[in-house]
Amino acid sequence: MHRSTIYITFFFGLTLFLSISCKETSTSVVLVEPQTSSYGVENVDLTKEEYYDKVLGALVGSAIGDAMGSSTEMWNRDAIQLRYGYILGLTDNLREQSPEGPWQHNLPAGTTTDDTRWKYLMTQYIVNHGREMNAANFANFITSYYTNSVKNLATNDILRQTDALDTKIKKIYWIKEWARVAFAFQKDPKAYHEAKDRFYGGEMSCAGLLYTPMLGLLAQNATTAYTLAHDHTMFDIGYARDISSIAAALCNVALQTDSIDEILKTVPFVDPVGYQDSRLVGRIPLNIANAAENTVLTAWEIDEIPLLESLIQNDSLLLLNSPKGLKVKVHRDSLQLKIPSGFPESTLAWFQQEKVYQALEKDQKTIAFHSGEIWQILYTALKFGRGNFTKTMQFIINYGRDNDTVAAVAGMILGAKDGYSALPEELKVTVLQINQENLGIDLEAMATAITNVKYP
Repeated sequence: MHRSTIYITFFFGLTLFLSISCKETSTSVVLVEPQTSSYGVENVDLTKEEYYDKVLGALVGSAIGDAMGSSTEMWNRDAIQLRYGYILGLTDNLREQSPEGPWQHNLPAGTTTDDTRWKYLMTQYIVNHGREMNAANFANFITSYYTNSVKNLATNDILRQTDALDTKIKKIYWIKEWARVAFAFQKDPKAYHEAKDRFYGGEMSCAGLLYTPMLGLLAQNATTAYTLAHDHTMFDIGYARDISSIAAALCNVALQTDSIDEILKTVPFVDPVGYQDSRLVGRIPLNIANAAENTVLTAWEIDEIPLLESLIQNDSLLLLNSPKGLKVKVHRDSLQLKIPSGFPESTLAWFQQEKVYQALEKDQKTIAFHSGEIWQILYTALKFGRGNFTKTMQFIINYGRDNDTVAAVAGMILGAKDGYSALPEELKVTVLQINQENLGIDLEAMATAITNVKYP
């Protein structure tokens, strides 16, 4: 027999033997893939009266945050402390009018900005589209608003009064950037991506955070809130879409529980799009939240202000050098601790808060309304404030930066958690009155309209 034939016969026999052996000894094992479950309740179960109180709480809570930050929007905290000390409540809105800010100069305390204006606009969208809320209808809603605003320029009073033109122009400038993207969205994908990349200079602005929390009030549960919001984040880029969608889910869970820790656990548990599966970086908003939580937990562990002798010369200052050689040193941190006037808690509490503020300042972005920075401050404040509305608002406002937007989002979450009836009396009464009488925004009517959509 030829040698090659022998080899072929041998290998055929070996293969057959192994095949038979494997069939006799191998066992097929299939491991079950873990299944995720919905976080929170499957369907928010509230009476109509309970729901109305929480929706009104969300709207007024958001407006309180917006109003508290309006007078110091985009300030740094040193400037805030110099002018106001530690802000505890509402301050007179002494600032120039602007399209994104108040539409008149120097308005009374309780005045709000575009953050509350967006809540008013979203209420109209919710009422008009009810259960048919989607990206296409939202884009059409924005373009229709813009088109009607432009048409209103063709009036006789504008032909004769230049100030009348200024008033109308503000209402167009406010929405112009958004309308450009919405028109392009309606046209074709190429035009949409070009317009979106140009939106507010192409920066990762906090666009969706101005309105997506409202969608969480309508959704059945946290997952559907996230999904509905994500469909509406046409103005966001990158992980800003995830942040805007998380905000809606947080608001939805806030309707279900009064535990701030349960609300914050929404972040890791609700991710229907799968951002955490991203290669190399994972889910950036979750990473930011985890780092923020560690910052707060570390600050809470501080139980005394360091006044002990420092072993590092560069970190301490020599206060006394006696003839007997006794040296007294104090840690530099304790000398830098300047408590702003009006701070309502202890010196230790301020030292802890100062440490958190310093950690936030290390991560400041080029623009204060960067979505990542807004999210970092928001999560940190919700955790540090332990769910207390007043403490959380004060933490945000006195830190500065885009404080009115951060406080507006936090106020909506905490307002949905506590309900209108539990909000601070003086703050809620003032904000309701000023918004209705001075700005033409009736927050109670908005809450009624949203409730009627949810409970027809």
